Amino acid sequence: MASSPEVFQARRQRLSALLARRGVETAAFCSGWARPRNFAHNVFPFRAESHFLYLVGRHLEGAVLLLQAGRSTLFVTPQPAEMALWEGPLPGPEELAALLELDVRPLDDLEAPDEAACLPPQDEESALWFESLLDRAIEAQSGPQLVGLDAQLADAMVELRLVHDEAAIAELRAAAEISAQAHVVGMRSTRGASHEYVVRGAMEGAIVSRGLRTSYTSIVSTRGEILHNNDSNGRIAGGELLLCDVGAESLEGWAGDITRTWPTNGRFSPAQRDVYSLVLAVQKAAIVSAVAGVRYLELHRQAGHTMGEGLVELGLLRGEAGDLYERGAVAVFFPHGLGHLLGLDVHDMEDLGDRAGYDAGAERSTQPGESALRLDRRLAADQVVTIEPGFYQSPLLLERARQDPRVRDAVVWERLPAFADVRGIRIEDDVRITSGAAQVLSAGAPKEIDALEGILR
Repeated sequence: MASSPEVFQARRQRLSALLARRGVETAAFCSGWARPRNFAHNVFPFRAESHFLYLVGRHLEGAVLLLQAGRSTLFVTPQPAEMALWEGPLPGPEELAALLELDVRPLDDLEAPDEAACLPPQDEESALWFESLLDRAIEAQSGPQLVGLDAQLADAMVELRLVHDEAAIAELRAAAEISAQAHVVGMRSTRGASHEYVVRGAMEGAIVSRGLRTSYTSIVSTRGEILHNNDSNGRIAGGELLLCDVGAESLEGWAGDITRTWPTNGRFSPAQRDVYSLVLAVQKAAIVSAVAGVRYLELHRQAGHTMGEGLVELGLLRGEAGDLYERGAVAVFFPHGLGHLLGLDVHDMEDLGDRAGYDAGAERSTQPGESALRLDRRLAADQVVTIEPGFYQSPLLLERARQDPRVRDAVVWERLPAFADVRGIRIEDDVRITSGAAQVLSAGAPKEIDALEGILR
């Protein structure tokens, strides 16, 4: 169900007020253009730039939103008459004006404003088109290095988008629920599946059949030790774990992001059960601690220490958990951050660099396991984050650990063969922060061992 025009009017009004306090009189946002796959008329499915979507809510190709002295005007590229034959008719300016309750004009009416703040599109061709309209230089993907009025606009957008309004929460909840349903479909399709792509197809089909699309390239792989493995061509054999990181994107662009890991033959082996139980315990503890006012880095460190304690109990590490974390031994098996912001982008607002994910004055740690952390803010009510600890036996990281005198003696190398059937496990949920207990938006995707094995039988 589409959000009402009043939702976007309120967002534009709040942004205009934030910009006025920062001395920004004019701001422009472009939707961008579809990107060619291999030639001009074969393009990837179009998705508008997220900042534009937040303020307009429509995937309008070749459009510009201009905020000027509190007034909003949308400029759109009219559809050539002959394209209606190939693509069907699109709403024109007058129809869009009625639908959006917004002043809509043809793009030819746009006059380059003086000193317009803008945020760069994510591809060079859209950036070149945008700069020709504004008569100023724009560098694609330069968000982290923005200066002047552009930096003021970026900071205002971060302040606006960090805490979600009711309409955004509803979109995120719906995306999480459909993502969770897709994971259940994936579980049910695993038994008898010959290849990973059979499960991936079932999961993505569950999303597409509900009128949505995936919010990122799906990960469905028995090679879970490869963190972002988008290749789903591997054969499925019994006794392996299948790691599935799949999410749905709502029609307005809001992202679901869920990871589940389950045994391909329907039952966890003893080693798989032990490690899975540890990862699940780490995740549950982090969710309990995820309340407004808590610094996310502290959640990550808590997770790292809990993981370290568990790895010692399993006999994979030796030593004291705090020391093992500081030395980087825990990061041998848990090398990534605990999670990230979630919103219109699956890693929300990362086009703006760390200004979104990190509080003012916070800098990325060089500590192993922390340097890749995408989020270090004090959490606030109605933010949505992911919480996704994992365990991986990466040949690369294990070989580096053998060569590193700081961690070499901490790893119990002779115990690794006992866990040879545990390549990678990740458990990820979409979590809404409140002043009290966090709300798990993705709770519809089972993660308890008994529930998983019940579905997989």
